[in-house]
Amino acid sequence: MKRTSSVFHFLLAASMLTSCGGKNTSSNTRAPGDEKTTEDKVLNTGAELLQDETPLRQFSVYLDGFHFYNGNMDAQMEAHHYVQQLNEDVYQAIIFDGNGKDAKLMGVEYIITEELFKTLPGEEKLLWHSHHFEVKSGTLIAPGIPDAAEHELMEKLVSTYGKTIHTWHTDQERTLPVGSPMIMMGFTADGQLHQQLLAERDRRFGISTEEVKAKRADIPMPEVDPAANAWEKGKVRQLTVTNEADSAAQKHERATQAGP
Repeated sequence: MKRTSSVFHFLLAASMLTSCGGKNTSSNTRAPGDEKTTEDKVLNTGAELLQDETPLRQFSVYLDGFHFYNGNMDAQMEAHHYVQQLNEDVYQAIIFDGNGKDAKLMGVEYIITEELFKTLPGEEKLLWHSHHFEVKSGTLIAPGIPDAAEHELMEKLVSTYGKTIHTWHTDQERTLPVGSPMIMMGFTADGQLHQQLLAERDRRFGISTEEVKAKRADIPMPEVDPAANAWEKGKVRQLTVTNEADSAAQKHERATQAGP
């Protein structure tokens, strides 16, 4: 991947000081339990002041987009990503169901460049989705940063691939993280994303996805690896809970042995 420009770094750093792209989306559900006690609040405040939170502070970029359960496109949800760039080819993101204080941690996403995706075994590629349509359609946004910085960020992301797993299905109004973790996918064509979801998102952020799409018309459409978005070809992979004690070892061994 090309090296990030100094202009991008400058705009992104400046935008973080004045960002207005959050705190407009509540969580889908409320977790059961008593309210925090005064003692708990004091302890949390003290911990925030005294403990080092270096890993968390690296998640500096906020992306808003949409996911669906692999194998069930009708089950869709908005996903709020807080992203850390590890290097020029690898990103990692924490995903929440909102952007306020009550947001629930839904899952994680790992993002890699096209160059790294090509090195993955064939079976592993079936778990990943491309970001070409999300970027070009305007449905993936970086709220609160200047247009120029967002455009450059999207130029980088358009050819990347993501592996996403959700562990708390608050879109199903589950008040606790019960059930099996699920592999998620991204949209690849018009007509797939529920328009009500998109319209509600646009209303909250005060944007027009169509206008965002028009601004990105100059971003080249990459050639998507045919092994990605495997659900389009009927190759659906999903996670299950098993009583095989060595299942993790087996899966890792198979992934290592599998060829492209």
